[in-house]
Amino acid sequence: MVKEFKEFAVKGNMIDMAVGIIIGAAFGKIVSSLVNDIIMPPLGKLLGNVNFTDLYYAMDGVAYESLAKAKEAGAPVFAYGNFIQTVIDFLIIAITIFMIIKGINRMKRKKEEAPAAPPAPTKEETLLTEIRDILKNK
Repeated sequence: MVKEFKEFAVKGNMIDMAVGIIIGAAFGKIVSSLVNDIIMPPLGKLLGNVNFTDLYYAMDGVAYESLAKAKEAGAPVFAYGNFIQTVIDFLIIAITIFMIIKGINRMKRKKEEAPAAPPAPTKEETLLTEIRDILKNK
């Protein structure tokens, strides 16, 4: 059983999948940073100096100074600003993955569409062709 697991673990597909997961996790952090640090601040500035991380609705009806204070007080909150940022994260990742898959599929289609070279004639076909040509010339 250990031997079977070892064979499974060292197969190329398992290692490829592990590398993909690690790169995907790192890519997710990059996209989160892109959204939180690059995209949302100017968008918030355009919308009247809105900080999306501070957008929330306290369901207990009390007005808190910030989302952190509301959470600290134990108030139930809809943190819709964080939700908006997460949706933007998801959209960027989804579009990026779509473009990568689209490129991979295009490369696969080009390989499949390339016509295969005709097979070389067999010895019998070559011999029959020679006989046909000799008979034609007589």
